[in-house]
Amino acid sequence: MRQLLAALFTAVFAAPAAADSAFIYVTNSAGDSIHVIDPASNKVVQVIAGIEGAHGIDFSPDGARVYVSNEADTTLDVFDRKSGRLLDKVKLSGHPNNIAATRDGGRVVVGIAQEPGALDIIDTRTLKLAKSIPVQGRLHNVYVTADNRYVVTGSIRSKVLTVIDLATEQVVWQLLLDEGVRPMTFENAPDGSTRRIFVQLSNLNGFAVVDFRERKEVARITLPDRGFGVQERRMDSPSHGMGVAPDGKTLWVTSIAANAVFAYSLPELKLIGEAALPAQKAAGRAPISAVPNWVTFTPDSKRLYISNAAARSVSVVDTQAIKLIATVPVGEVPKRINTLVLR
Repeated sequence: MRQLLAALFTAVFAAPAAADSAFIYVTNSAGDSIHVIDPASNKVVQVIAGIEGAHGIDFSPDGARVYVSNEADTTLDVFDRKSGRLLDKVKLSGHPNNIAATRDGGRVVVGIAQEPGALDIIDTRTLKLAKSIPVQGRLHNVYVTADNRYVVTGSIRSKVLTVIDLATEQVVWQLLLDEGVRPMTFENAPDGSTRRIFVQLSNLNGFAVVDFRERKEVARITLPDRGFGVQERRMDSPSHGMGVAPDGKTLWVTSIAANAVFAYSLPELKLIGEAALPAQKAAGRAPISAVPNWVTFTPDSKRLYISNAAARSVSVVDTQAIKLIATVPVGEVPKRINTLVLR
């Protein structure tokens, strides 16, 4: 059976093996594939086929494995990066959403998006479900902080942000917000600890700012609106993708309502520019948003990659010029996007 599964889950193209390089992985949530983009050419260089309902994606520290949450099978799927071959399917406690690998590679954490809500912890040595931590509400997103001390999660339904200590695998604090918790990203202190969490919320074209040490919301930023989002029926989540550049100098926030990405300086949170994204056009209809979602960066912070859920594409933005420079076709409803760095 394992050989049959491996044959079914094969890569369409062989993965490149260059050292000191980076690749952009995007899951196609309404398709059955994962596309891999080489930032050197902005071309798709690998397609991992045969995974229906791929959602979150992350990697082992050595780049040998690709971890993907599989919504269709309620599993964490483990792939060999080079061949794209399926290595294993780890059964989860419930329907998964986003995932994150710990910095040491020993665990993968998986947000369970069904009631009553849980954080599943997978032991990457045994590829078994080691623990399921109860949380308040089904989870949308999960993140591991840069210092590998905490998992930060959020629930849309309960509106609760939860912080879990990785050493004890216990909830250490929670914050109730006024809207559902959507994507998040983090600003770090010079010592690598978490300084602020930037949190996108339901029904907000913008984001909240949470002081990690004070455990409270300290500011809220609203993005410009360019008239998109209503006919796309996305005003319940008009801003749904954000990231801090690897150099820590800028925060980038996508907006479905503006069909654009906005750049803010850090730590000032001053708006420094925006890049318009390609609108979708059809005869007899007003242009619609590309529905920009998740973001990721090249390691040098010079390029930003944005998944466009309504356009079957990934936009590439020059972060210095704050300008769209390329559009890469991918699969159906691309959403989660992540960068693999090979050293």
